[in-house]
Amino acid sequence: MYALFKKEINTFFSHNSGVIIILSYLITNGAFLWLFSSDFNILDSGFTQMNGLFSLSPFLFLVFIPALTMRLFADEYKEGTIEVLQTSPISNTKLVLSKYFSGLTLVFLAIIPTVVYYFSLSKLSETVGNIDTAGIIGSYIGLLLLSSVFVAIGVYTSSTTKNQITSFITAIFISAFFYLGWDLIANEIANGKIQIAISYIGMDSHYNSLSRGVIDSRDIIYFLSLNIIFIQLTSYSISRKK
Repeated sequence: MYALFKKEINTFFSHNSGVIIILSYLITNGAFLWLFSSDFNILDSGFTQMNGLFSLSPFLFLVFIPALTMRLFADEYKEGTIEVLQTSPISNTKLVLSKYFSGLTLVFLAIIPTVVYYFSLSKLSETVGNIDTAGIIGSYIGLLLLSSVFVAIGVYTSSTTKNQITSFITAIFISAFFYLGWDLIANEIANGKIQIAISYIGMDSHYNSLSRGVIDSRDIIYFLSLNIIFIQLTSYSISRKK
């Protein structure tokens, strides 16, 4: 499993695709947070908070994560190497996890440099260090959990086709539905209790809960459950193609 994980990481960086996608995320993020005048701009807000980063990143990841994951299985199908992997001693679950963790590692590498914003704001505040550290830590945990589901979805869609573009578009659609779709459905329902229940199925409510700095086990279980579901779907998908 580790050998496959290492191979995927090396492939991303040897073709520069991983570096380009990570840099694109960081540059786009930095431009909206510090340069462009928008609701996400940290300096325009007048407060030492990073809400702009945690509001913007999910939308950027809706595009950048499917771009990272679209080739994970699609390339194996296209090049015919999937048969070699499936006849090797490694189980389907370990095969899927090696792909999943390689994608998740790249997302983690993309998020790490944004920690610089925290230290910058801490120094820029009127009282040095006057910043909501607990809320920011909760937001980072929420962003990592949210992005992990996007990775799991991307790996799954890649396992269903040998066409990278099809995988990319399908991953965006499914991720966007789980992140925004349930809220849109809930907003069309007049019954308050049903509206709340449907909204709770979506990722946004759980992500917002963690962003307030409240680490609720129900939110963590929700994200982990979605990860497990899509990892199992991926394992089933490649089993059918054996």
